[in-house]
Amino acid sequence: MTDMTLEHPDIDPDRLSFSIALNTARDEVIQARGIPAEALIDLVGRIGSAVLAEVMPKRRIRTGVRVVKRAVSKYRAKTRDVGRRTYPAPLSTTILRTDPAP
Repeated sequence: MTDMTLEHPDIDPDRLSFSIALNTARDEVIQARGIPAEALIDLVGRIGSAVLAEVMPKRRIRTGVRVVKRAVSKYRAKTRDVGRRTYPAPLSTTILRTDPAP
């Protein structure tokens, strides 16, 4: 992939797919079983042509500012304002006696 970017300076290296290069190299190694060791194989040319055949589109310009994301926690954040409210609850107590009053 670096050789391809040197030969084609108009193509940004980010537009070349590593997955395509890896899969092409894997396929070339797997299919090269019956080739004698003395034979010259142009793996770089085959991988490069496969990568250049499917160049990815240009990246879009970043519109948002880079920020550090807050860690996601399964527990609720302990802050003073968590949306809870206290409401007054009137209480009344009645005392019942079982024995008659003297």
